[in-house]
Amino acid sequence: MAERVRKHKSDLTILFLIIVLMVIGLIVIYVVGPMRAKVLNSAYGMDYSSDYFFVHHTVNILLSLGVLFLGFKVVSFEKIGKIAKWLIIAALGASALLWILSEVGSSLAVCELGACRWFKIAGVSFQPAEFLKLSLVIYFANFIARKKKDGELGTKSFWIPFALISALSLYFVIVKQSDLGTGLAIIAIIIGMLFMSGISMSQFLAAIGLIGLVGVLVVVITPYRMERLMTFVGGGDDESSYHVENAMMAIGAGGFLGVGIGNSVQATGYLPESLNDSVFAVMGETFGFVGLLMILLIFSTILFRMLKISEHTEDVERRLYVIGVFSWIFMHVVANIMSMTGLIPVTGVTLPLLSYGGTSMLFISFGLGLVMQLSCYTGREVIKDESISSRRGFRGSYHTGRRSRP
Repeated sequence: MAERVRKHKSDLTILFLIIVLMVIGLIVIYVVGPMRAKVLNSAYGMDYSSDYFFVHHTVNILLSLGVLFLGFKVVSFEKIGKIAKWLIIAALGASALLWILSEVGSSLAVCELGACRWFKIAGVSFQPAEFLKLSLVIYFANFIARKKKDGELGTKSFWIPFALISALSLYFVIVKQSDLGTGLAIIAIIIGMLFMSGISMSQFLAAIGLIGLVGVLVVVITPYRMERLMTFVGGGDDESSYHVENAMMAIGAGGFLGVGIGNSVQATGYLPESLNDSVFAVMGETFGFVGLLMILLIFSTILFRMLKISEHTEDVERRLYVIGVFSWIFMHVVANIMSMTGLIPVTGVTLPLLSYGGTSMLFISFGLGLVMQLSCYTGREVIKDESISSRRGFRGSYHTGRRSRP
């Protein structure tokens, strides 16, 4: 059997599920936003209006749908690949600039609780780490594909640039921005794309071991991370344990069907970051076990369909890109849910397309837009003596056979 790759309809199921997640998140923020505004106004003397978060999140969703359309229909993946080197340079440069501005005390660098993770220009916030994640996926897909084509995969000319870019990314995010959650997403991207690159298993396991060793050192040499880990293991009391306890109380209070929209108690001020990291717990209280199960089913379907797109994509660069986005979103979903259910320490990772936060949603949406563009070019088996009528019967991106492998 041979395989024919021809442009066809994209996987619109992914688009539909993306919109469903955005709508669910908007409903939650519409209900919880006024409570959150009231808490912030009372505790920190802020002046948020009751509809502030809802209005801003609506704008973020509209912008995200716009960039998703750009990635899907306007910006060609091939053109993006040609500027991959400049994208990663710009992303690392932005991260370095944020660090420099925070060191000199510039008002352009926004710092909260000792962590400087945002630019703020003319009232608009921007998190360079989100740009970095997308740039890493694009760059590594292009870089690995080129090295594989040139027969240099697994050689020094591959490992030195790969390790340098990875190390710089993790250094700026984990060390300089104190953002372990984003660091986990970057590690997932690195591991996922390495696994699919075709390097030898011995080299892959060695890379995993090195990443694990560096991860342990980062925790051990950072007092507050070590303290948080010890508190988690020992069941002590601190801010993170308070967060997890209230998250689990919210999920438990939701029961099987939830308390209903607008009846959340934990979101009134007991649950920290109710619009961001804790949105899963708020949904658990509001929609109950059934609602959370539906959320998990939606994410699982999106991720599964991305794997199928990658499996049936012949081009190496395209296949690696889809795996990179898959790894990125998978880690966000798993880390957020596990931290909210007490399975791992709180990491501060948002739940994709549901949590409040414009930069994260924008870049994830653009990344998914490119995935949908690539879903138009998945392959299928070509049957010998295939008739014209049977060719016309091929519709959609349903993958009707495994790729033949040499």
